Amino acid sequence: MGAVLVVVLAVLPLGAVDIYIQNVIILVMLLAIMATTWNMVGGFAGYISLGHSAYLGVGAYTTAVLVVQVGAPWWAGIIGAVVSSALLAGLLGLTTRRARGHAFIMVTFAALELLKVLAMNLTWLTKGNHGLALPFPPLPREQQMWPYYFSSLALLTLTVLLAVAVRRSKFGAGLLSIREDEDKAASVGIPTARYKVMVFVLSGVPVGIAGGIYAYYIGFVEPRGMFNIATSMTIVLAVLLGGRGTIIGPLLGAAIVEPLSQVTNTLVGGVDGGAWRLVIFGAVLLAVILLLPQGIVPALSGLWARLRSRGRDAETGTRFAEPVDPDALANALRELATSRHDRGADSGPMLIVDGVVKRFGGVRALDGCSFAVERETVTALIGPNGSGKTTVFNIIDGSLTADEGTVVFAGERIDRLPRWARAFRGIGRTHQTTRLFPALTVRENLVAPLREFRWARLAAPSMSGAERRRAEAAVSLVGLDAYLDTPARELSYGQQKLAELAQILVLDPDLVMLDEPAGGINPAIIAQMERIIRALRDAGKTVLIVEHNMPFVLGCSDRVHVMAQGRLLASGTPDEIRANPAVLDAYLGEAETQRGGVV
Repeated sequence: MGAVLVVVLAVLPLGAVDIYIQNVIILVMLLAIMATTWNMVGGFAGYISLGHSAYLGVGAYTTAVLVVQVGAPWWAGIIGAVVSSALLAGLLGLTTRRARGHAFIMVTFAALELLKVLAMNLTWLTKGNHGLALPFPPLPREQQMWPYYFSSLALLTLTVLLAVAVRRSKFGAGLLSIREDEDKAASVGIPTARYKVMVFVLSGVPVGIAGGIYAYYIGFVEPRGMFNIATSMTIVLAVLLGGRGTIIGPLLGAAIVEPLSQVTNTLVGGVDGGAWRLVIFGAVLLAVILLLPQGIVPALSGLWARLRSRGRDAETGTRFAEPVDPDALANALRELATSRHDRGADSGPMLIVDGVVKRFGGVRALDGCSFAVERETVTALIGPNGSGKTTVFNIIDGSLTADEGTVVFAGERIDRLPRWARAFRGIGRTHQTTRLFPALTVRENLVAPLREFRWARLAAPSMSGAERRRAEAAVSLVGLDAYLDTPARELSYGQQKLAELAQILVLDPDLVMLDEPAGGINPAIIAQMERIIRALRDAGKTVLIVEHNMPFVLGCSDRVHVMAQGRLLASGTPDEIRANPAVLDAYLGEAETQRGGVV
């Protein structure tokens, strides 16, 4: 279908097509290029930018300066647009790699306005508000649009192919994970800052080239036209109207919005025409958000899915996770095992937390916390609410940075490593409140984690045959085979707990950290979780648990550490902890003592 459309567009100028129609099609294609590339940042990675048209302006000005001021040929101007847009995109990516939400939006808008101010004031280079005029190609009137038309069509085709390649790649799977939950993505080995810089560059370069084409197309560049917030709003509107995160959506949106823009330009003119157009497009954008929050393509896809599902048996949505027998557990763990972490020659504890202090204002959540986790054991970390258990988990996995103290994992100090690097070292962690990627299927959740970072690996398919087998082994391990293609948000809470455990097991971690794995789930899934934990230990994994369910903790743990007020209160076997008077007084309480122990 796409190839047919390209062929049709390619032969249109060769027929008796009016030049005005060719002009409109050129503008639609340029908007489609910008919308498709914006979609890689805003749709795949989830970062809303109001400064995407900055690449258009930089590409146009670079081409104009090189051609007019330097006397370079047109192709040198286009190469210059590639370089300048890539540099700008890389700079913006580095600047905003830690910015999120409204802060990110404001930074991109500020960058657009800053570039406009620079273009207005660097008169020796840009001639300021007087602008730069480019030569028109000496072609017959009926062929004057051809260079811009065919170059725009070629660039649009390549840009769409790039978007498709990104969406289907391992890199694209990482971007979708960042969109769903950036912190969670980092915890499963995705280097989020690198991904954001890369997607900025990939999305900026095609727009920079489009800027070079656009500069020749209009024959004149000036600051207010090249760095116009209305252009950025039009890009966002096209993507939101068509469907953010889809491939077809930005193309459809551009095909609707640009002709609408042409009609608006005809109807609203005069001195205040630009302001009125901004108001009109703002109103249209608001209407799209309210009436079509997902866009046209997702809305139609959802309607088609509902029509197809009518009359189908929906019982799969109510089934529990299937019980897993010991042999199946062992087989699944063998399938997931790799030789990446060969700790056989290592000695000493798997994890050492030494003198860790964490302050939140004047409160010490951790006050010299120290403990060790021995290899191939199940170790529990218990204590009353507010004792610092989850805080120490966050420091171990890199969610928080300790103010004092050290964390040593498998003989290596890791407390200054980024979160994704700790996942590469062999640390996997679930959360107290499950944190899957809700809009992705269970299968996509399981192939998103990265066990190592390699540049060449980013271009690989998002789901290879080996990864598919590992995903199937992981869901077999937790009994969710029937839910591989179910969106994670449609699972029950207990199933989400199991799915998150399967997700981190795909990383083949040496240390499995489980934050309240039995919290809020039914007894059948608790029993299954206990069997899985024991199987992990028997397979050579080290498991660290934070949990309030005492029968669960004392039934599956080899050793228990008790925390109180940010420090270690006691350590021992489950039987020793059960009988420790200090623990009974500080944590379990007199009621438990009267009942004869822990229940």
